[in-house]
Amino acid sequence: MAKINGITQKTQNPFVNLYELDRESKTGKKGKYYVASRAKNQEELKLRTRKNTPDGVIIYSLYGEKQDRVVLVRQYRYSIDDYIYEFPAGLVEPEENFKEAGIREMKEETGLTFTPIEVDPAYEKPAFTTIGLTDESCAIVFGKAEGRISREFQEDTEEIEVVLADREEVRRILKEENIAIMCSYMLMHFLHDETPFDFLNEL
Repeated sequence: MAKINGITQKTQNPFVNLYELDRESKTGKKGKYYVASRAKNQEELKLRTRKNTPDGVIIYSLYGEKQDRVVLVRQYRYSIDDYIYEFPAGLVEPEENFKEAGIREMKEETGLTFTPIEVDPAYEKPAFTTIGLTDESCAIVFGKAEGRISREFQEDTEEIEVVLADREEVRRILKEENIAIMCSYMLMHFLHDETPFDFLNEL
């Protein structure tokens, strides 16, 4: 089995940091490996804690009386210098659980009021986002949104358009637009569910 012989923190930033690992392959070959992490120091890295606590929350929310629209955000991202379709999402604050974070982030990004629903815990288990690059993990919270769209609570650094997408618009987005992979997979469920949240009953 491969092993890590040392860790060097390369940056000191509030939201993401780069760590250099002195790694050794299963055959004994030594080299460097780089990991981006939400951890503020190496003691908080998941490879140290061995705990998969969610750094962030992703919000899968249906809207309207018939729950026939899904809440999306079309957001500018510096990493691609373009807009991309995503679910509302954000970081979990130290004093929050991920469902509380979901309620807060939905209000901040969209102005909508979000009510989580109860699902099998397996669907909410934190999952890693891009494991080849980062130890970041996110939990998904499922629920319903209501109210009026507003940009009142968005931060200056956020460039977000809220989209309440029906199935026709979801098909167009999947075919034509930049889209986050986690959002893409979930929208495939949205397209094929005969009733709202139908796929959550399949475990």
